[in-house]
Amino acid sequence: MKPFAGLAALLLALLASSAVAAPPFAGEPTRVMVLGTPHLERLPKSVDPKFVGLLLDRLAATKPDFIAIEGLSGEQCDLLRRHPARYPDVAKQYCPDTSAAEKATGLSVPAAIAACEKTLAAWPAAPTPAQRRALAGQFAAAGERPSALVQWLRLPPEERRAGDGLDAAVVAELEKARGRFNESYVIGAALAARLGHERVFPVDDHTSDSLQAGAAGEAMGKAMEAIWKSPAAGKLRVEDDGRIATIRSGEDLLAYYRWTNEPATGQAFAAIDQDAALLDASPEGYGRQYVAWWETRNLRMVANIRAVAGGKPGARVLAIVGNSHKAVYERYLGMMNDVRVESTEEVLGERKK
Repeated sequence: MKPFAGLAALLLALLASSAVAAPPFAGEPTRVMVLGTPHLERLPKSVDPKFVGLLLDRLAATKPDFIAIEGLSGEQCDLLRRHPARYPDVAKQYCPDTSAAEKATGLSVPAAIAACEKTLAAWPAAPTPAQRRALAGQFAAAGERPSALVQWLRLPPEERRAGDGLDAAVVAELEKARGRFNESYVIGAALAARLGHERVFPVDDHTSDSLQAGAAGEAMGKAMEAIWKSPAAGKLRVEDDGRIATIRSGEDLLAYYRWTNEPATGQAFAAIDQDAALLDASPEGYGRQYVAWWETRNLRMVANIRAVAGGKPGARVLAIVGNSHKAVYERYLGMMNDVRVESTEEVLGERKK
């Protein structure tokens, strides 16, 4: 029996190794760089939005083919609104109001999504301002305001006006978005416009929020607040707040991004969040329920990133996401057969003299 036992062990070992080893593929890998970011609107007013200029210069030099942002697609927002019992108040919290754009364009969210796809499929190499205004209106009606802003920013300032499906109300929304200190706008949309892209790609997913619906979600929230009050969490928050308080220039903001994108920082955030939650011994297992929600959400987000460049193998993708997602993003992306995760170290590092 021993020879057969040894053969079985060898076969199991070969199967295990083939399961984890990426197979060979034709051409270049699809490269994804994950930029972990604070949610900029929460930063103190001493942090000037103009400070992102140096960061944008660094990111532009990487020449991504696609830019993915932490936002919900119009399609998912439409789904969330259609199922309020399963996703109570989720759309209200994460999705923009499209009523003004629907009134201006006459397009519902599904119709606007279809219009965007049709427009982009026949998009000319040199679109007119009228075409850009029309596409901006379609994106706004589809619930994808960051992409609407990309079109708005690509217009000459004198052409940023009502007309071609934009009325005064939608123009006001776009101007408000242009002034928001939000990473999807001042980094994602601004970089896309600079690089000549026509849109950004929202990849966030909140369908896992059904796990937190109702009373269970409230109890889970209270349990997680207690978990997050650990000494380690407090120490990391103090360090994070201290670094943010020193931001007085573009160089300072870049230094903060350098720190928050270091692997050790990502691991520290994960340890006080998911690792601590997994050790929750409450009868309800709220900590593990939280981790189930978190992992489901991130798996679906990474699947959306995978789909962004699926039609262009070998492309470069920049994924902009809240810094607590970065480590898990990179772990899941590393499981893809022909995807290579690129470090931010060289991009965010100090310039070589």
